[in-house]
Amino acid sequence: MTRPATPTVDVLVVGGGQAGLSMGEQLRRTGCSFIILDAGDRIGHRWRSRWDSLRLFTPARYSELPGKSLPLSPWCYPTKDTVADYLEDYAAHHRLPVQLGTRVTALHRSAGGFRADTTSGPWRGGQVVVATGPFQTPAVPPAADGLSAEVVQLHSSEYRRPEQLPTGTVLVVGGGNSGYQIALELAASGREAHLSRGKHNVSVPQRFMGRDLFWWQDVLRVLDIPGDSRLGRRMRANDSTVIGIPLRGLTDAGVALHERVTSAGSRSVRFVDDTNVDVDAVVWATGFRSDHSWIRVPGALDDDGSPVHHRGHSAVSGLYFLGLSWLHTTGSALLGFVARDAAHLAETVKTRCPDERLGDPPALD
Repeated sequence: MTRPATPTVDVLVVGGGQAGLSMGEQLRRTGCSFIILDAGDRIGHRWRSRWDSLRLFTPARYSELPGKSLPLSPWCYPTKDTVADYLEDYAAHHRLPVQLGTRVTALHRSAGGFRADTTSGPWRGGQVVVATGPFQTPAVPPAADGLSAEVVQLHSSEYRRPEQLPTGTVLVVGGGNSGYQIALELAASGREAHLSRGKHNVSVPQRFMGRDLFWWQDVLRVLDIPGDSRLGRRMRANDSTVIGIPLRGLTDAGVALHERVTSAGSRSVRFVDDTNVDVDAVVWATGFRSDHSWIRVPGALDDDGSPVHHRGHSAVSGLYFLGLSWLHTTGSALLGFVARDAAHLAETVKTRCPDERLGDPPALD
């Protein structure tokens, strides 16, 4: 029996979120054959899986990809479902070849390029763009293990709405935008809400002198600051800004504030100032860790498992990264700005596509 040939394209794009779709829109113009492989069952699935009331803190005009506008007023703040639907429409509008339900389990070097082992079978590509973004594995601190099984614990990636939690004392751990927003929602639901935050979090207003914060950042070119510049390095070291929710807004809503969590036992959580609170539930808004362990290409990752790259160009020829925080500038991981990095990478990718295309992806439903 003849074994079916492994589908082969010029460029494999791993990840079908905003970074992968941005790359696809750029590749569509180059003439390179490509496929976007995504683990989800629907485009926008990561956005759809966030908590119900989530709204972006970036206005619609700064939350769009090239070639299609969000169906909102430019200064509205999109909901997470609006963004998910927009990404789905974007892929259809540009007729981007996205294969859903296809998780890449391993990436290897092979003759003529790379081989991706996936849950739907292998793929080959002359080049690969890893566009899975910076958020793969929920990060939960060791203190969580000390809590009793009677305490309900959710990571922010699992949290959807207050009704998932008991009507008692709920502690949100995490001083970023997610932690602040979830704590406010829990307080509004009638729960006794507490928030553990670090001392170094800075809250900035959503609007200043009648203009949105992102208007000012755009005009002042803050979102264009390279991460490897002197100012960029300082900004990266203090990258803990909360937008639009002042501490006074939390306390006025009834949220009790605490310092950093140091330990937990039974139902009690202790903080760095040796105070403690007994809880019925904890929401760990403590972020994510990147997981690139599936990349089995020598030289692609450092000893800590982080990508080795300069402005998205890997140390391995033909391999690229897109959508990472500070890939190049302040805005590299933001929905409305990731396309800048995609355009930059596409300039190199297209020069390495062969004159005769390696193939075309199969027709997708």
